[in-house]
Amino acid sequence: MSDQARGSFTADAVLAGLTAFWGITFTVVKDALGDADPQTFLVLRFGLGAASLALFARSKLWDRRVLKPGLLLGVLLFGGYALQTWGLQYTTPSRSAFITSLCVVLVPLVSTTLLKRLPGWPALLGAALAATGLAALTGGLHGAVSLGDALTFGCAVVYAVHITLTERYAGSGPAMGLVGVQLVVVLLLSVALWPFAEHRLTWTAGFAVAVVVSGVFATAVAISLQTWAQARTTAVRAALLFALEPVVAAVVSQLMGRERLGLAEVAGGALIVSGVVFAELATAWQGRRPSRLAD
Repeated sequence: MSDQARGSFTADAVLAGLTAFWGITFTVVKDALGDADPQTFLVLRFGLGAASLALFARSKLWDRRVLKPGLLLGVLLFGGYALQTWGLQYTTPSRSAFITSLCVVLVPLVSTTLLKRLPGWPALLGAALAATGLAALTGGLHGAVSLGDALTFGCAVVYAVHITLTERYAGSGPAMGLVGVQLVVVLLLSVALWPFAEHRLTWTAGFAVAVVVSGVFATAVAISLQTWAQARTTAVRAALLFALEPVVAAVVSQLMGRERLGLAEVAGGALIVSGVVFAELATAWQGRRPSRLAD
């Protein structure tokens, strides 16, 4: 095996491990919200996350090139995390994970508006499959969408905007500095809104573990590893590995007895993941086809 192939294999293994870890955190955060309100949890999580990533970013955090885009992306990132965390109070870990994963198929649609980039047919068909899965998962076919599912869908939309604009600003400066600024913005916004929320906090061993796991490992360490790994593998392979995150979340939640997966969860989740996978694979295949202009 060549050094390049070995590096690609290692990167894929790292991303697979991160995907499994992120899938587990849906249940971890859901349990943590039994001990604290969402706003308090966000303050504690991103306080640790921002401080930890600052150790990785160091002087890159103050690079003037990343300040302006970091502020904008940080506001969007806060919106996504806040909607996801608040939504998780009222929905299950598997539903939260499946709905959040919709951000992948929403990106081409958001790009149409923000970047004036028309989506191809694979993206549209993948979005249609995922939308059908969303309707089956949430009860939207019968007009009975829960508050938690609606908040989480809002999270997916905000994440799609964040991903789209990240593509635009990724080359503006050091990646670690750009991420670090975003986490500081998320922390500051969480602290600013904390006085306006109802507060409850019970310090338990499980809650402390959840804060450390989500703040340090699922945020600072994971983002650093993701940045390293995605530079050594293809975007398609990374996206396909990330598509497994809601599957892991659903299996873990079921095994830990946090929910029982019914037909709606299985069928809806399968359609959403199928839409994501189809859009990625078909788009990659279409991109490799020779153009008729080149014939």
